[in-house]
Amino acid sequence: MYNFIKSLLFIGFLFAFSVAKAEIQIFITEGRDDARPIAVVPFKFESSSVVLQPPHDFAKIIADDLARSGKFNPTELSKLPSKPNTLNDIKLDDWKTLGVDAVVYGSVKETSPGTYLVAYDLIDPYNDKAIFEADIESGTYPIIPQASHLMLLKTKVANNDNFRWAAHIAADEIYEALTGEKGAFATQIAYVEVNRSDARPYQLFVADSDGFNQKRVFASRRPIMSPAWSPDSEKLAYVSFENGRSEIVIQNIATGTRDVIASYKGFNSAPAWSPDGRKMAMVLSKDGNPEIYVMDLASKSLNRLTRHYSIDTEPSWHPNGQSLVFTSDRGGKPQIYRVSVNGGEAERVTFEGRYNAGAEFTPDGNAIVMVHQVNGNYHIASQDLKTGNINVLTKSRLDESISIAPNSSMVIYSTVQGRQKVLSTISMDGRFGMPISSTTGEVKAPAWSPYIL
Repeated sequence: MYNFIKSLLFIGFLFAFSVAKAEIQIFITEGRDDARPIAVVPFKFESSSVVLQPPHDFAKIIADDLARSGKFNPTELSKLPSKPNTLNDIKLDDWKTLGVDAVVYGSVKETSPGTYLVAYDLIDPYNDKAIFEADIESGTYPIIPQASHLMLLKTKVANNDNFRWAAHIAADEIYEALTGEKGAFATQIAYVEVNRSDARPYQLFVADSDGFNQKRVFASRRPIMSPAWSPDSEKLAYVSFENGRSEIVIQNIATGTRDVIASYKGFNSAPAWSPDGRKMAMVLSKDGNPEIYVMDLASKSLNRLTRHYSIDTEPSWHPNGQSLVFTSDRGGKPQIYRVSVNGGEAERVTFEGRYNAGAEFTPDGNAIVMVHQVNGNYHIASQDLKTGNINVLTKSRLDESISIAPNSSMVIYSTVQGRQKVLSTISMDGRFGMPISSTTGEVKAPAWSPYIL
């Protein structure tokens, strides 16, 4: 049920999977009332052919992305005072009266069949010096009073295939302009789906961060576990049982090329790429007991990091590549430990609670996020590594399999809704979670990609 417990079962055999087909589902966990109000105006569409509308609603994708971050609350379209498409259309007093912090507006023009020029601006209705803080080239905007409120002035060329992706990039640019932090909407997630009606029911998918554009990258008659992204976002490592035993596989997502890198006696599990992509931490029991190893991917040589009679599992790298955290029951109960990449004595990291497992470092390396047991329930929690303070993020009861967005803003994880295993997100402060798309079956083992751009 939980990652550490699954490691125990993994030694014997595998857990059960549900019957229903799934794509991906993220349930609302918590809302927040301090999200910044923002207006995203529907973009005007100009067609050069018989096409009546673009392949997707560019403005809606931006609004949905910003809402998913938990930091913004897009205004209902029915409450917009007007629907401007150019800077000349902006009436600043209308947006001040509405009380929004920013306004996004723009247009989509079909330049040829299947090709579009997208133009979009971001303005701050209150700040008449915004343009002086923005990276906007002079001469690209009209000399009118509204221009001094510009924060972004952008154009993009998109086609039918990359239209949604272009909108995610736009949302990232808007998010960064408003928060000073890099956005993570133009990223992807990998996850495992089980569809018993298929001849190969165990399936590995990759989708955009909002759950759209799902692509099946591998399917098998036997279980798939623990997908992990390479730092360049071009490959996935995962555990496959396709040959009747656990093996660690690396697959190139674009080409489909696969390479089995670990098929030792016993089990091979929990792959984790080093930050530079040259090494991979993993759990092997080839010497009799589950231990943490690091493999040099070029030479395939192994370096054993732990030596203990207990089960050591679920390694995760520090962003500087000099140490790893892992789960171990060497103290009697599952807890998080830290070990140097050169080996040596492991240091215990978690002390609060009877169960802490499946930890992952935040991208800045200052905290870990993990599964933490409270009163018999399994929640997602973060722990500050300097103070040791723990912040429980979720209120659901059976949470596991965490993965952190590359900008540290959100955590995606697996949980149980009713009798069904689903995915959910939660903001790093635990105050906001939001669904991505619907499903009717079981999905699990989410992995958030690094930055792609």
